[in-house]
Formats: sequence, structure tokens, C-alpha cells
Amino acid sequence: MQLDLGPDHRTEILRRMHNRLVAQFGRVIRPDDKRRDPMWTLVQGVIGARAKTAVSNDNTDRLIAEYGSWERVAAAPLEELKAHLQTATFPAMAAERLKACLQDIIAQRGKASLDHLATMETEDAMAWLETLPGIARKISAGIMNTSQFNRKALVLDTGHRRVVQRMGLVPPKADTARAYDELMPLLPPEWSAEDLDEHHLLGKRLAQTICRPKQPDCPSCPVRADCETGRTS
Repeated sequence: MQLDLGPDHRTEILRRMHNRLVAQFGRVIRPDDKRRDPMWTLVQGVIGARAKTAVSNDNTDRLIAEYGSWERVAAAPLEELKAHLQTATFPAMAAERLKACLQDIIAQRGKASLDHLATMETEDAMAWLETLPGIARKISAGIMNTSQFNRKALVLDTGHRRVVQRMGLVPPKADTARAYDELMPLLPPEWSAEDLDEHHLLGKRLAQTICRPKQPDCPSCPVRADCETGRTS
């Protein structure tokens, strides 16, 4: 007989974390008109490794404006794509991964479209996405959560993952996929897809300003009381 141990204490920590980050940084709400179609979101993710969001957004907008369709992007010569992605952090890798990913989608679906994911459960849709070249958990969650799909999937970039690892909410050596699998069951059940989006954006901001990779400013951290690392520093 399995005992019901009640709710996990980490769920309440996540609630407090969210509220304290809102108090520190203010609300970070993504307007509906900033939610792009899923293919745009996929391309932005594939070409955005180690790049600032504004740069990746600009590159994605310029590609679709230049070629007119993602099918034409997929058919473009690799060297041509590299030239269009010179502001990406790794333009050669970005071009190769994007071309491979788009060609794979077209081969499977007959066109560059993710419309079929709309009828799939979120976990199944993410699993399908992660079979594509260049798509790992951060990008698959981003496609499901931040695009017009607007699903309950928590995006975890390197900074946000560092925060929850230092807090002790996930194992210290967990990769993004494992951290996601650990956190999703802990999220407050009342949180909407928009709340998950805001939680990520707040966690990302904390990582950029206070919980930095080196020399974190623990005394200034609004979540220090719930952080295993902060309490001992």
C-alpha cells in the first residue's frame, strides 16, 4: 500500500519564488501579438544557440522576408543560408541545422508546417519535435509554450536551469531534459501556460542579473531564503 505523502514542498517554493521575482522585477507578460506561429518559433530556436534573443528574432524575420516560405529556405544553398546568418553566434552550424531540420519536416509532412501538432498531447508533440535535427528539450518546450500553441510546457535555458539547480529544486548535474521532467510535476496546478512562460522569463532575468554563473550576488537575491546555495553562502 502506497502512502499519500501530500503535496511536494517544492511546489510551494516555486509559488514563493514566482511571487518574489515579480516583486523584484515586475510582471513579464508576453502579449498575444508577440506569439508567433510554431514554424517561426522552431526556426528561431534552431538558429538561436548562444545568441541574444533580439538577434535570433531579427534573423528569423529576415529569412522569411527574403525567401517568402520555409520551403524556399529549406531549398536554399547552404552557403547562401550561412551568409544570411552571419550575425548568429555560430552561423555555419545554424545554417546546417536549420536546413536539415526543415528538410526533415518537409520529408515527413509534405510541407514546412507543424499544424499536425495541434491535435497531439503536449508530451507527444514534444517527443515528435525532439526527433528533428537540432531540436532538444528547450526548443520543443518553447515551440509548445511560447508560440500560438500556448501549451503548459516550461522552457528552461541554461541560466534558468542554473537557478533551480542552485536552489536544490532539481539535481545539480541534471541536463535540461531531466530538469524539465523533475520540475513539471512540481509546478502549481493553478498555473496557466502564460504563468509558465512568465516564470521562465523571470528565472532567466534572475540568472542574468543576480544568479550569475560566477560570483552570484546571493545577498541581493530575492529567493535566497529558499535557496540551498544562497543560505550557505
